[in-house]
Amino acid sequence: MEKLLFYLLILLINFQYITCAVTNPTPLDFVKTSCKTTRHPALCVNSLSNYAGSIQENDQQLAKAAIAVSLNNAKSAAAYVSKLAGTSNIKPRESQALKDCVNSMASCVASLTQSVQELGKMAQFKGPNFVWHMKNVQTWVSSALTNQNICISGFSDGSMNGQLKDAVNKKMSSVSQFTSNALALVNRFSVRHKEVTHKP
Repeated sequence: MEKLLFYLLILLINFQYITCAVTNPTPLDFVKTSCKTTRHPALCVNSLSNYAGSIQENDQQLAKAAIAVSLNNAKSAAAYVSKLAGTSNIKPRESQALKDCVNSMASCVASLTQSVQELGKMAQFKGPNFVWHMKNVQTWVSSALTNQNICISGFSDGSMNGQLKDAVNKKMSSVSQFTSNALALVNRFSVRHKEVTHKP
């Protein structure tokens, strides 16, 4: 009888543990669920998992962290193409493409910087003001993504096949994935905010 009661107690404890695990998702679970809405979910989870503690279950903090990650990668890519542009022994068309890319990435970094700053102030805005500032963030992140694509398109000329083109494309494709994910999470924040504020 005592053994039966002991086993029943163990089963009850395990049941309560499982129930708590199901009903109380962790901050990392929130990140994983949110990242399913992005085009690159595995990259999203990998890049944002370290921020889960500060994000908790806050869509604004999630979007802000995603843009910050995108900004850091954009700065790295900007420095990379700037260094390439300063090298010698490159073809004139490649040199021009790199200069254009440097300008595009400068605009990209500026747009993402504005986005992070704007998103950090969103809590103080309500109603039409929130919508207006939210659209600013969406526009700037979209602009950053466009500038990254402009950089890649500058090397679309078939005469520029080679290591330089491949290196730039690889770098830009990588940062574009981060920015694409950031835009998806910004849009998610916007939609979920509308759902909360328009509840009957």
